[in-house]
Amino acid sequence: MAIKAIITGATGMVGEGVLHECLQHPDVEQVLVINRKPGGVTHPKLREIIHTDFLNLTAIESQLTGYNACFFCLGVSSVGMKEPEYRRLTYDLTLYVAQTLARLNPDMTFNYVSGAATDSTEQGNSMWARVKGATENALLRLPFKKAYMFRPGFMKPTEGLKNTLVYYKYIAWLYPIGRALYPAGFSTLRELALAMINSVRVGYEKPILEVKDIVKLAKQ
Repeated sequence: MAIKAIITGATGMVGEGVLHECLQHPDVEQVLVINRKPGGVTHPKLREIIHTDFLNLTAIESQLTGYNACFFCLGVSSVGMKEPEYRRLTYDLTLYVAQTLARLNPDMTFNYVSGAATDSTEQGNSMWARVKGATENALLRLPFKKAYMFRPGFMKPTEGLKNTLVYYKYIAWLYPIGRALYPAGFSTLRELALAMINSVRVGYEKPILEVKDIVKLAKQ
């Protein structure tokens, strides 16, 4: 099937990796990135909208129709952040974008990059895990064609991309050891991106994908 995808967070490490694979993939026909600042990527498949307020998409709604996939890679770290602010930038922002896209594109598959150890019960001690869990649960209630929550762990970055987090350069040597000893916690960024593309192409048997599911779906 021809995939027409919206990507958020394309100026971050994960979003850039997902964008990179989408531009290479023969089944991805069009890509729209919504960025707060120019991403600096040009490609015949790619269109970019610069928009700073993700809690108000009214001005660009007319440009968000006709897409059958969203790869939501936008996120913030909870480090140093109080729960109300983290919830606003994680739960509120994500749900607003998702609700808008569900209304405009009911035939859409929505993929959300969450994280390993996310708390689906919303009752645990970890603030970020509770908020991520609440976000996942709310997204799964929206009227999308399909919705998948991706929970990556340690990801090996894609070589040659510019937004790789600096500290990954110093811990990259851990990846082959971790993959061998604890495959449930280690994948590549490319595998995450391919799994997201394949979720639109062929689907998956469950809505929440842990690392092993991500690796499995990447191969389909």
